[in-house]
Formats: sequence, structure tokens, C-alpha cells
Amino acid sequence: MITALILIFVLAYLAIALEHPLKVNKSASALVGAGLLWTIYAIATNNTEVVSHELSETLISTAQIVFFLIGAMTIVEVIDAHNGFEVITRNIKTTKLSSLMILVGIVTFFLSAILDNLTTTIVMISLLKKLIDKHSDRLLFAGMVVIAANSGGAWSPIGDVTTTMLWIGGQITPVNIIQGVFLPSIVSLAVPLVIISFMLRGKPVVPPAQPVNSAKEISTTALERNLVFFLGLGALIAVPIFKTVTHLPPFMGVFFGLGILWLVADLLHRNKAEEDKHHLTLVHALTRIDMASIVFFIGILLAVATLEHSHVLTDLAGWLDTTVGRLDIIVFLIGIASAIVDNVPLVAAAMGMYSLEQFPTDSFLWEFLAYCAGTGGSILIIGSAAGVAAMGLEKIEFVWYMKNISLLALAGYMAGALVYVLQFNLLH
Repeated sequence: MITALILIFVLAYLAIALEHPLKVNKSASALVGAGLLWTIYAIATNNTEVVSHELSETLISTAQIVFFLIGAMTIVEVIDAHNGFEVITRNIKTTKLSSLMILVGIVTFFLSAILDNLTTTIVMISLLKKLIDKHSDRLLFAGMVVIAANSGGAWSPIGDVTTTMLWIGGQITPVNIIQGVFLPSIVSLAVPLVIISFMLRGKPVVPPAQPVNSAKEISTTALERNLVFFLGLGALIAVPIFKTVTHLPPFMGVFFGLGILWLVADLLHRNKAEEDKHHLTLVHALTRIDMASIVFFIGILLAVATLEHSHVLTDLAGWLDTTVGRLDIIVFLIGIASAIVDNVPLVAAAMGMYSLEQFPTDSFLWEFLAYCAGTGGSILIIGSAAGVAAMGLEKIEFVWYMKNISLLALAGYMAGALVYVLQFNLLH
């Protein structure tokens, strides 16, 4: 059984990593892999009661992550439908590419911590098309947006799906992950940002000859845009506070905030004609969330759970400890691996490899894992959801990214990792 489980998981993993060459959506590969793994595990175990109990436990932990993501993604779509992100973008004004690069990097970094790295990448690249005419310049900016979005998501419990997984799983707490990973994340952005800004010094910003028309015309007032923007962001920021005060799962907090936003939006537009307000409603926003990504998370988390229940991950952790020996190097290598394969299954596997009894909440392992898995994906364009989104939006070639961005991202990743290890040793 163990051999069959490992073989199927590896094949599913390869299919996910080779999604674009195979032209098979990674969600399909994850679901097929999960179905096969649980089927083999159930037949081989031949104990319906045990398998049903383990599947129920897995379903509860998976559902908490999925519900949280659905709620957060819907809030972001409502803000976008109201053109709320103009509150940020209209204030970015500069005539130098180097200054604009720094501004874009900083805005992306902090916006990613509040929203998520994927949404922030989409928002910022859409903004860049309105600010920069030359495609070669926009490519450099898009590469930096990927680095900044992943760095910003690593230190926030709601900024990256892997950090959210660790938070919901009890491996980290919001205050400690911010305190522990914030400085290394800044360093992982600052190193490539300084280098690329130096390369762009003296070059002027050449705006598009004509403004790029939005894909949709938004008929909202300044009051509506500002209210929905700040209420939506406030709902997301309040989720960690809600969990700390009530001790309820984060998805309850995000659903509570979504309900308030829904109520306010309905009251705002209650006197408008149906055709004028339909695209502003939460019902419409629900149709725009990335359900393919949601299904992928479900599939991969269910798949990894079989390796956890069959003790494959525990044995793997023991082998790594024996072979490599040092925990910091193991986690560092996991971060490097996340540049090649998706960081969600990597983190899910690590959560199954190491127990909370052995490594308590907010220990070195979990915080360093949040940093490495979050920022390591920037090293290759396919290593993160933010990179894949940028690849599609700006038609970035894999080889171009390797030549122009990968070494910068690697330098930032290594510098941030060193800062975290030094910081941890000094404070502990």
C-alpha cells in the first residue's frame, strides 16, 4: 500500500508541476490524485470506522481553510467591482522609473499582507498597464510585483494561503508571525528592489499615449468606492482579532465581515435599477471568485492527508532528520523546492511530517517554514500563484524571468532567511 500511495502522489505532483506543458488543469490532477489515494487507503486498511473517522477529521480541517478563502476572495471581488482599489492607485504619481519601482514594491508588499499575493498581483499589474507604456519596462515591474507580493504575504496570516493554513492549523499565531517574519520579509524584498531600482536610475516613466480603458465601466460614486474599500479591508484585518477574542475559527470572522459588507452594499444600491447594480452585488462577486483554485486546495489537502494517516510523512521527517540533520537547512530546502512545485502541498506535507507536540505553536520550524514557503516561490515564475498570474497577464516567458528576475529573487530569499535565523538566535 505504501508504495502505491507514494507512486500515485508523485505522479499527481508531477502533473500539477507540469500543468502548462501537459495542458491539464492542476485542479483535475489534484482531485484524481486525492480520489485514487483515498480509494487505495480505504481498501488496504479495510476498516471502515477508522477511515471514516480520519476522513471526517481531514474534511473539518480542509473545510475551514476553504471557507476562509471563499469569504476573503468574495470580499476582494466586491471591492474590485466598486473600483475601490483606485483609492491606492490614483495616489501613485512619479516621473522616474526607479522611484515608481520603489513605490510599487512598497504598495504591493503591504497590500499583499492585507489581501493576498494573487489578488494583489492582479491589481498591481492592471495598474502598471495604466502607468507604463513600454512593455520591456512593465516586464521588470511585473517581476518585482511577484517578489513583493510573495514577500508581503509571508508575514501575514491572511496574506498567503500557506500562512493561512499554518494559522488555521494552530502552528502559528498572528502576532508572533508578524513579529518573527516581518523583518526577514522586508529584507527579501529590499535586496532585489534596491538592485533593480539602481538599474533603472535616470530612466523616465513613459505613460501610455492613451489611457487604457478598463474592462468594465464602474458606475460608483467616490463615497461608495471609499466605503466599500475601507469596510472590506477592515473586515479582513479584523479576522485575526476576531479569532483572538472569540477563539472561533477564522472562517467565522471572514463570513461575519462578508455579511456586514453584503448588508451595507445592498443598502447603498437599494434605489438603483437592477441592471445598474447587478455587477456591484455580492451575488455577482461570488461568480467571479477563482473556484478552480479552491478545488485545487481541496484536492491537494485531501491527497496529502492520506500520506499523513498512513505515516508516510512521519517516516519522511525521520529520514530528513537523519540524512540532513539540521532543521534550518531542511526548511530552507523546502523553500527552494517551492520555486519548482506548488507551495501548498509542500506546506501541507510539512504540517503532516512534524507534530505540534514536537514543535509547539510559534516555534522556529513553523515561522521559518512560513517565510521560506512564502518567498521561495518567487525564484521561478511558476513557483507561486502570483507568478503564474503575472505570467498570464503580461505574457512573461519562463526563460526571460530566469535571466532577469530569478537571481534577484534568490538573493532576497537567502538574505531574508539569514536575517530570520540570526534574529531568532538573538531573541531566543
